[in-house]
Amino acid sequence: MKLALAQLNPVIGDLEGNAQKILEVCENIQNREVDLVLTPELSLIGYPPKDLLFNPLLFEYEKKILTKLSKAIHKTNPNLSVLIGIAEPTKDNQIPRLYNSIVILEKSKWRVIARKQLLPTYDIFDEKRYFRSSEKSSVLELFNQRKIWKIGITICEDIWVEDDLQGRRISGTDPIKSLEKQNIDLLINLSASPFIQSKNILRQKIAAKAAIRLSCPLIYLNQVGGNDELIFDGSSFALNKEGELQEELPAFTESVKIWNVNSLRINSLPNKSPSSQEMIFRALVLGVKDYASKCNFKSAIIGLSGGIDSALVLTIAVAALGASNVQAILMPSPWSSLGSKKDADKLANKLKATTQVMPISDLMNCFNETLKDTSGRIPTGITAENIQSRIRGTILMALANQKNHILLSTGNKSELAVGYCTLYGDMNGALSVIGDLYKTSVFELCNWIDSESSSQCREDFFLPNKEEIIGIDIRNKPPSAELRPEQLDSDSLPDYSVLDPILKGFIEDHAPIEVLIEKGFDPKIVKRIANLIKKAEFKRHQAPPLLKISNQAFGSGWKKPIASK
Repeated sequence: MKLALAQLNPVIGDLEGNAQKILEVCENIQNREVDLVLTPELSLIGYPPKDLLFNPLLFEYEKKILTKLSKAIHKTNPNLSVLIGIAEPTKDNQIPRLYNSIVILEKSKWRVIARKQLLPTYDIFDEKRYFRSSEKSSVLELFNQRKIWKIGITICEDIWVEDDLQGRRISGTDPIKSLEKQNIDLLINLSASPFIQSKNILRQKIAAKAAIRLSCPLIYLNQVGGNDELIFDGSSFALNKEGELQEELPAFTESVKIWNVNSLRINSLPNKSPSSQEMIFRALVLGVKDYASKCNFKSAIIGLSGGIDSALVLTIAVAALGASNVQAILMPSPWSSLGSKKDADKLANKLKATTQVMPISDLMNCFNETLKDTSGRIPTGITAENIQSRIRGTILMALANQKNHILLSTGNKSELAVGYCTLYGDMNGALSVIGDLYKTSVFELCNWIDSESSSQCREDFFLPNKEEIIGIDIRNKPPSAELRPEQLDSDSLPDYSVLDPILKGFIEDHAPIEVLIEKGFDPKIVKRIANLIKKAEFKRHQAPPLLKISNQAFGSGWKKPIASK
């Protein structure tokens, strides 16, 4: 039996466009003798659709699209069957009123064949807000080559049931266990699983355990593409019944692969996983590219300071959108060092991004005079520093509005955590590109970009490949916002090599103060950082959406109260 693994990049809510994408896959494989096409979880509406699912007219439209699509596919390829993910209304008025379901299109008709059983509500997931759990596993019987194939159908979380590998799992029945007595010939898992560092390795281990338990081959098909803060890496694969890798689709790329279940190898394919840094870079590039295109932006604007954060964001933006579609604005103040100005200009020239220099000294003087009339003296200290940031933020927003650019924010996770950022200033923007990268991670990623290890990746994105991009001057520069003479981040924060492990303990491990102190961190620093994280909560509630690449990002999966003790 030949299957087409369609690793697709849907647009959420664009049922007609997503259906057309599925139809094109079916047309392109017309002469390949494919029996079954697989598409990801909720492939017709895109994942996650969130409160679009509360639109009651959506499901009548969904039915019309499915009927139209099934007839079009039958006309093109009458012997082809297609699996598509949909939101299926229940037959009663109890809430939730939907199932997360899979339909099969065949012989110009469609029918529901599977419903998701385990519904995640951790981190960014909130599926029980919309969906009802199915109470049984599903087996599809498909006649092919004089044989009836018994195919188990699971949806994403349904195979994540291995406590020893995961450390935890959703409570409820084990969908794999209920399939163990069914003697199935193949297990299919249709997913929309977001990218997290090293998650693709864990996925294959989870899937391998399922294949071994059921003693059958397994196909894992994942969505690809950026949808708001989430980035889906694809990385789909097929395993034999021993859990060994047989086929693998590329990460971060829309792709279709034909795989014959009958051509299983005894040995596994070598797993040539890219480095962690390459995966992060490709994820962020795809996140920017899809966020811009799906929100109808063709170009981006960035405030370029000469520091490492804005240097990294500019590099990612050029890789995602092309140099001709990225504008870098240099806004020096009286405290901007000559080195920073030169570094910013040199970087923009290397990347061939358009630049514009807009000094802010006169604007600072205007603000000083205006506020002096009000308070009797010109602003000093943090007030003056924030005014600089807000002047720059206002300029960037004005240019973004005027030229319909998307403004990309350049703040990192360490700054967002402790509030080392200015509301209505450097926090301005439609998307925070590196808001889930700690400052130490920013340095690590920039070091990788400038190394030979990134050569192929840079070539793929048409970035300079014969020389360093970020440059040693930027990489070795002590972190500073340059908001006052001789200012350094270390004046008000611990060194990032000390700060970031503490932040990771608080944010990703949810460790109490006492636990971090027991691990050997300085009690005064730990308590101070805990206080800074809490005080900055109101800022994060007003921050732009950020691209998530870690187990715990600031965003929809971070649900802390602002007013609390």
